[in-house]
Amino acid sequence: MEILVINGSPKGSYSITLHTCLYLEKKFPQHRFSYLEAGRKIRSFEKDFTPALEALRKAELIVFCYPVYTFLVPYQLHRFIELMKASGEDFSGKCATQVSTSKHFYDITAHRFIKDNCADMGLRYFDGLSADMDDILKPLGQKQAKDWLEFVMWQLDFSTSLEMTTLSSRPSEARGEISSAKRAVIVADLAPEDTRLKAMIDRFLEVFPYECDVVNIREFPFQGGCISCFSCAGDGTCAYKDGFPELLRENIHRHDAIIYAFRIQDHSMGSRFKMYDDRQFCNGHRTVTMGTPFGYIVEGEYSKEENLRLLLEARAQVGGNFLAGVASDEGDADGAIGKLSNTLCYALEHEYCPPQNFLGIGGMKIFRDLIYMMRGLMRADHKFFKSHGQYDFPQKKWRTSMSMYLVGGLMRNKKLKAKMGGKMNEGMIAPYKKMLDKA
Repeated sequence: MEILVINGSPKGSYSITLHTCLYLEKKFPQHRFSYLEAGRKIRSFEKDFTPALEALRKAELIVFCYPVYTFLVPYQLHRFIELMKASGEDFSGKCATQVSTSKHFYDITAHRFIKDNCADMGLRYFDGLSADMDDILKPLGQKQAKDWLEFVMWQLDFSTSLEMTTLSSRPSEARGEISSAKRAVIVADLAPEDTRLKAMIDRFLEVFPYECDVVNIREFPFQGGCISCFSCAGDGTCAYKDGFPELLRENIHRHDAIIYAFRIQDHSMGSRFKMYDDRQFCNGHRTVTMGTPFGYIVEGEYSKEENLRLLLEARAQVGGNFLAGVASDEGDADGAIGKLSNTLCYALEHEYCPPQNFLGIGGMKIFRDLIYMMRGLMRADHKFFKSHGQYDFPQKKWRTSMSMYLVGGLMRNKKLKAKMGGKMNEGMIAPYKKMLDKA
């Protein structure tokens, strides 16, 4: 595949973000990578956009590569996108994605900016990679980057393969023998009159190739909603004796994937699911389902529910779960269910779990600080956070802090600053060059 990386960083070859793409180029030699310096050469492209158009025409996959600047992409990449639109070129049918690096402060708005502009230009968009600045220097970050590009390539195959795209229209027996290697659960709020939602659940069970249980919380004998008594703070024991913690821990959370099914009510999942969510406080703030892929089956006009869509994404992000998709009945319900089934299968078989974005990182930092402060009361949470390394307080990185004092002192000296010139940039990317050499 012809992959065009649009480097939106004004630092050009000194861009930290660029090194993620350079690493991927080494790890995927079967694809041809080329690079367009949109950030460093934006003035040149304003005068003559022809070289950029020639590169864009050859590309099969366009990767917008940039550091997050002030909630969005850098000005230079923003301007480049304006020039793409003003060129009058038809980009429809081409594929696009993005790679960003940041400290995850509002990376979600930057990614949404790229996604929306891809939609404006008719580009087929695939979710991008939002990495921390030094992720690619670590084994986990390298794995996440490779896993992400493999997932993008799988999605490209999925969306262009006749065999895959027609899965949802096949009869149920065409899926083959049900596998017992993994087991999923559908947690549903299903009333007798919810015939449409039940039909969607039945359809998912027909095409999903793994064992799948169904738990209808409409039938569970809840004694009531969470009353914030903090009886569970010490050891997770709920004041209610209705068996909900046991259902949650010994049944639902033991599955390899969790799918939630509901009808949109009052711009939410409905009050029954709200009681279910609130009662999950018996697990406190512990992300006990980390790594478990989530999916949703939704009856209603999901695309119009901006707050609900944010809620579902945030729940997955904070919990460390891959959101495999949301299948609604707004359009082709069978097609959406088939796509959800296949994406969940991919996540299960490849243990796919991309890095968290602002919603996940920011949410967990708030909980981290809260639990540390309340560790005397929230003992179960404190034990969990400590054992899972979630107390990643920046002040513990003394070596980094001291080196920043040293660099800061040098930068305040005008003579030394003049002598350094571009050596600071070289010093910043030195670890990344070393990583590429090893790759």
